Amino acid sequence: MRTQASAKHHPHDDAPDTAEAFRKLATLPPGRQRDTLRAEIVEAWLPMAERLAGRFRSRGESYEDLRQVAALGLVKAVDRYDPELGNAFESYAVPTVTGEIKRHFRDHMWTLHVPRRVQDLRNRVRFAGQDLAQTISGRRPTVAEIAEHARMSEEDVLTGLEALESFTALSLDAELPGSEDGYSLSDALGSPDPALDTVIDREAVKPRLQALPERERAILYMRFFGDMTQSSIADELGISQMHVSRLISRCCNRLRDQVMRDAA
Repeated sequence: MRTQASAKHHPHDDAPDTAEAFRKLATLPPGRQRDTLRAEIVEAWLPMAERLAGRFRSRGESYEDLRQVAALGLVKAVDRYDPELGNAFESYAVPTVTGEIKRHFRDHMWTLHVPRRVQDLRNRVRFAGQDLAQTISGRRPTVAEIAEHARMSEEDVLTGLEALESFTALSLDAELPGSEDGYSLSDALGSPDPALDTVIDREAVKPRLQALPERERAILYMRFFGDMTQSSIADELGISQMHVSRLISRCCNRLRDQVMRDAA
């Protein structure tokens, strides 16, 4: 396979001339010969994919991982390229490889999934801020200045600025900024309120309590709301403690069965 540059078809100085190889690849049936030719084409264009990966080196991902992602994009480009359309391969491969790398950053580099629109706003705000930093000295550009430069609304700029601070997540054990007593993010988190279950239970049993006979309702009120002992209730009503105990047990079982049936 020839690897000399073709000034007529390739804008890159070291672009391999694989036009004939692609035409032959399109005619070969699946098999060893086709796989071998496909691998040769991928290898010939691999330096181009690695150069594209190098453009993203300063974004927090290792170069080796970026090379692998770029190689995957190159393989996809080789498999999908149609030489019959008449376009040079690099005109299809460059956006395919670049798109694969950007997709990698979008799907794997964010700690939390962020909508693509918000990621795009973040990038526009970041680029606008970099441009303005070259003309504004001694301070950060304002929201209005970024909005005007990037032709965005101030609301979108604020969303992009928030996203700039959301690329990575802090540990819950991280100390809050300005805290001098070791107060961490986990200390600011709420916890489930056990009283919520009590509220649900009370509301569920309320209509059933109202339907009880007056004496049984009074016994339950004195026991569970008045905090009276069974002996005190027996003296109050002029009945035996054993009778009070049976009435409480019978009422509670009945209420529980009724509430459970309602829930089912």
